[in-house]
Amino acid sequence: MLGIPFDTRMCIIRLSNGAIWLHSPVAITVELIVAVESLGPVKHIVAPNKFHHLFAREWIDAFPYATAWAGPHLTERVQTRFDQDLGDQAEACWSQDIDQLIFRGSKVLTETVFFHRRSRTLILTDIFQNHEPTADNWLWRTLKRLNGVGAPEGGVLRDWRWTLRDREAARAARDRMLAWDFDRLVISHGRCIEHGAHEHLEQAFAWLD
Repeated sequence: MLGIPFDTRMCIIRLSNGAIWLHSPVAITVELIVAVESLGPVKHIVAPNKFHHLFAREWIDAFPYATAWAGPHLTERVQTRFDQDLGDQAEACWSQDIDQLIFRGSKVLTETVFFHRRSRTLILTDIFQNHEPTADNWLWRTLKRLNGVGAPEGGVLRDWRWTLRDREAARAARDRMLAWDFDRLVISHGRCIEHGAHEHLEQAFAWLD
């Protein structure tokens, strides 16, 4: 992104009806298609915000019968075909498994946040990052640490905090997110948190108080 090295993770959930839900698609390969198809039929392709659509078209073309879901303000800026916009409440087709909300407050980045109930997993894309120090050279490692997103602590991007103009909306989203009973955190950029994620996120977003 803008010349900055970013490892990116795609999250896959098998819904209780057997359908496969893809979050934040990464670059597609034949091997990856085979691996995903072995899990079940791909029914949902989710681009959670306006920065995580770059590879969505490849997956939409590969699975034309899947529903393509667009995060906030995404359809306004890209040509990729999306079928539905993500809302502030869980979509009916996955509400038995996944809850969701829109994390508002910033005009630069508005993100859809997801919670998988059965595994007690929170799924975030960009608003929290935890970059591996060994993955970058000293320059990028230092810059990411200064921006508050270096592992093992990770955190909320400091430059994103500066874009928040509606702190009340951000606090409401934060409080609703923390009301979920999650223990694990899966993120798109950096090291996931396998246990104790709820306490970690409480501390990471305490600056909103």
